[in-house]
Amino acid sequence: MLIITGLVVLALGVLLIFIPPALFPDPANGFQVLRSMKLGGAFNMLTAPDQDDISQSYSEFMTWWSPGQYLVPYFFNLTTHVNLGQAAAITVMLAQLIGLTGFYAFFKKAGFNPLIATLSILFIVCQLAFFVPYVFYNGGEVLLFAFEGWFLYGCIALKKTDWKLVLFALLSGWLGFFFKSSFIWMYCAGLCCLWVRLSTGCKGAVEWIKKGIPIAIPAAASLAVIYFLFLSKGQSPASVSKGLKLSAETFTFPLSTPILSGFSLDDFFHGLIYNFGRPMFSHPVAIAILIALSILSLVLILNIIRKVPNPDYRTFIIVFYFGALLFFGVIYLKQLNISYEARHFRIIGLLIVPGVIYLVSRLKSAYSLAFGVICVAIAYFSFAYVIKGFNINSKAARGITGFAQINVDQQALDTIVKLDREHRDATFVFVANDIGLEVQHNQVINLTPVPDDYKINIDDYRYDGFAGPLYIVLPETYNGPKEKLIMKSFPGYAGFNLSMLGDNYVLYSANMKRGMSAKR
Repeated sequence: MLIITGLVVLALGVLLIFIPPALFPDPANGFQVLRSMKLGGAFNMLTAPDQDDISQSYSEFMTWWSPGQYLVPYFFNLTTHVNLGQAAAITVMLAQLIGLTGFYAFFKKAGFNPLIATLSILFIVCQLAFFVPYVFYNGGEVLLFAFEGWFLYGCIALKKTDWKLVLFALLSGWLGFFFKSSFIWMYCAGLCCLWVRLSTGCKGAVEWIKKGIPIAIPAAASLAVIYFLFLSKGQSPASVSKGLKLSAETFTFPLSTPILSGFSLDDFFHGLIYNFGRPMFSHPVAIAILIALSILSLVLILNIIRKVPNPDYRTFIIVFYFGALLFFGVIYLKQLNISYEARHFRIIGLLIVPGVIYLVSRLKSAYSLAFGVICVAIAYFSFAYVIKGFNINSKAARGITGFAQINVDQQALDTIVKLDREHRDATFVFVANDIGLEVQHNQVINLTPVPDDYKINIDDYRYDGFAGPLYIVLPETYNGPKEKLIMKSFPGYAGFNLSMLGDNYVLYSANMKRGMSAKR
């Protein structure tokens, strides 16, 4: 069964090379940084037109996301000479296989027999979170999956305070952060589990401290390097707080994540709190569901702690679950820029899998059958998603990068590429940050999509000055107030011309300089 699962995952990865994925916004921003670097910018610096004068540029060290999400595919791009879309496909294929292998090794090391470990891997593969990167390259999410299992394996396998432990504590922090910055809390939780394991049986606080020093010193050094060489150079999601606010979801959301994440419910609900599609429930109903799931999740975790025999596994469940509750509870309480999405808690959903299967194996056959039906339903939902995604991406526009460009059609993209080749002094404007990756020779401005309620900060859209030809590509649905708002955002230009790029996209072009624009 394990071999068959691996072959299916490998086959999906090969198929992905022929039908590369689209891009989520976060890794699209990462590839914008790569684009800036390839145009002559410094490492991890995003270069873009200055809002006060678009003939000038500003550069920003991108600390919001870690660099692995674009550097790993770029490595395959350079070494295999495939385009970036295919390089991302290779990244996904290898990351999924490495991740599954790592978690299988961890589950066995945590005391579960090969059958439960194998069923756990099969259950993970059925989850929607596993299939997302086959449709949308999600950067750090899939890279972190490749690393997490092996990191957990190291935390449970090391048994002595020797040089191997010191090196592991030092390097795992850097490597995990390179893949995804949110690994930091998992890094601390994992090392805490390692410390508890090594200290179990020691008498007195002094002995515990002695066991912790060989872990704490390299961990502190690892975190210090991450902060001073990366995080301190710019803003991150944790940089700005909107003040303290206690809401119903502040702590109940972290509490509910074993079920929300482990059983793909947050995906099925299109985001229970943070909606990424049409909301399925009103906010009061969503909160009621969240409270119920919090109670069920807590009952599930307590049963795993009570009934799963391996003490090391129980330590991981306790530290990660209640550590996540504390870490994210404080983040949500302070209103930092971290969304209420179960993907941030995927490690919890992965950790509980063998524990859940162990509990089910001890139940009566009727309950085991019910659990099997749930698994089949999750698998059906996930496979339907990936099949639909492959179908959409196979018909999507393709440019130089090779990514599926789902926010523009082929006719419009061909025009963009043609204009980019003909000019070296133009500015292209988009309301989707993946399209600009196809622009190789000119500067790009990525505007935030205008919401239907027009609740925006106008200053975020205004760009003064003149810098050669201006090409604004908008969906046809922007016709009306939205298109007028976008054009007024460039007061240095006059004489806009409109041309249809097929049925769904419009090109607004201007090459005439207006009189001196008002200062912002």
